[in-house]
Amino acid sequence: MIQTQQISEQERFAFGKNWQAFLASVDASRIDQAVDSLVDRLGVDSLEGTTFLDLGCGSGLFSLAAHRLGAKVVSIDFDLQSVACTQEMKNRFGENSADWEVGQGSALDEQLMQSLGAFDVVYSWGVLHHTGDMDQAIRLASERVADGGKFFIAIYNDQGGASRRWLKIKKIYHRLPQSLRSVWVLLVAGAYETKFALVRLLQLRNPLPFADWRAKKFDRGMSAWHDWVDWIGGLPFEVATPEAIIEPLREKGFVLDQLKTVGSGWGCNEFVFSLRQDVL
Repeated sequence: MIQTQQISEQERFAFGKNWQAFLASVDASRIDQAVDSLVDRLGVDSLEGTTFLDLGCGSGLFSLAAHRLGAKVVSIDFDLQSVACTQEMKNRFGENSADWEVGQGSALDEQLMQSLGAFDVVYSWGVLHHTGDMDQAIRLASERVADGGKFFIAIYNDQGGASRRWLKIKKIYHRLPQSLRSVWVLLVAGAYETKFALVRLLQLRNPLPFADWRAKKFDRGMSAWHDWVDWIGGLPFEVATPEAIIEPLREKGFVLDQLKTVGSGWGCNEFVFSLRQDVL
């Protein structure tokens, strides 16, 4: 497992800055896709009458999706720009602001986490591996799930040597001056997109990436460019095999409802658990 707890503030990726750039592209279509994604993954038609913790809310898109589904939402992020982005999302699209709270805080702050209380859904997609202490972050987040509630997380897949190479790519990004970081993203993303295009061509498919980019939007309402920036720049950075996530949570009474993996590839494995204290 890669661990990068000891990083400088200069190496900590400005997730909020990236999300604020993404905010300009948010429209009704992206919101609808985010809502559909929650409905599909959580196996519900509505979140009416439930509470929803968006831990590491980023752009606030999925806080908005939960709000649209009827949940009472609490959005938390460590990055102040992400907090501002989510507040802007709420101001622009949140019809009933009294049922949506936005605040700043760390998933590793045990006192803060305990003060939040319990939630019917705790959602943290692609966040807890960026805290610098993933195991602790998962533990604290899981303790916010009410009995019978859902725990929906996505964690970077452990690819072994490939994950360690990605860590080097990320560190190079942070050693570069701001003016060259977008160039580095273009170079790395371009190399991988070219590789993907060749694979599609060998499979007698259209080699252009547009269908894959549209699929990303339709999957979670996200943007291919902003995902590349997040992926290449994102530090801290930890990874885990599916088993390393599932087994500790199973011992705490969580039952796995859904698992979506990337196989041996890179990216996030998605886990949806239900908390069943009666199975302990």
